[in-house]
Formats: sequence, structure tokens, C-alpha cells
Amino acid sequence: MFETERLRVRRIDERDAGFMLAILTDPGFLANIGDRGVRTIADAEAYIRARVLASYEAHGFGMFRVSRKDDDEPVGTAGLVSRPGLTGPDLGFAFLAGHVGRGYAHEASAALIDWARLELGIDTLLAITAPSNAASASLLVKLGFVETGRVTLPEHGGESRLFTRC
Repeated sequence: MFETERLRVRRIDERDAGFMLAILTDPGFLANIGDRGVRTIADAEAYIRARVLASYEAHGFGMFRVSRKDDDEPVGTAGLVSRPGLTGPDLGFAFLAGHVGRGYAHEASAALIDWARLELGIDTLLAITAPSNAASASLLVKLGFVETGRVTLPEHGGESRLFTRC
């Protein structure tokens, strides 16, 4: 789909099942985003079909694979999600523990914001974080988001911090 200085961002497909299994069971994902019940490659393939590919089909966007340009190693995901209970697309990101703190989430998310505006005509984005996830909240502020309140979403089972970027 697009590249940044260090990263390549593309749609996820079933070939990415091993990577998706790794990201969905990463301790940071489980603590800050939640347990999606994915435990095997077959579960990851089913998750890709039911959640990721279905989102591309329904909305024209979803979560995308983020890899390093130099070796194509997947480092995380970033994308837009349509969530019940939110009035617009939600910017989301998750990076494997070994790749956190290298600026990848900022680089991929900033490019994704530009892509959403230029390619999809989406000017206003939302984002949610777990109340205790200070690192993600800080990144969202660096990306131009403003905290606008709290929200309880059906899929999250608890309160989330809500951010908006216009």
C-alpha cells in the first residue's frame, strides 16, 4: 500500500497467520488491547478471514501489516477499525515487544493518517486506549490527537480513554 522511510505497510492476508499469532499473543497486546482467543495458526487464519479481510471488504480499511523495509520482517500492525459504539474510524496499532521504542508506531501511524486523509477522504479519526496505557496515549498526543473523554465499548468490557484528531 505505502512505504515510509523505514517501513512498508500492506494489507494482511492468510500468509501472515504466523505473524498474527505472534502479535495477538504478545504480552503487550494482551495487557493493553485484549485477548482475542487466538492460540493456533488455524485460529489466526480464521481471525484474519473473520476480522481483517471482512473489514477491508466492508469498509475499505482495516489493520495492516507493518514491516521493516530493509528485510521485510513484520514488526507490528497499524490501521483503522470501525468499532460499534464509535462515531468514526479508530486508529489502532500494536507492535511486537522486541520492536517497541524504536519509533515504528509513530512512523507507521503518521503515514496511515496521511493515507486515510488523501486516499479515503477521512479527516477525523478517533483512537482509544486502556486507561493505564500511558505510552499509547502519549503517542496519540504526538500524532495530534486530543483526549476527549471516556467510552465503554461492547467489545472491550471496560472503560477506554477516547482521543479525537480532526
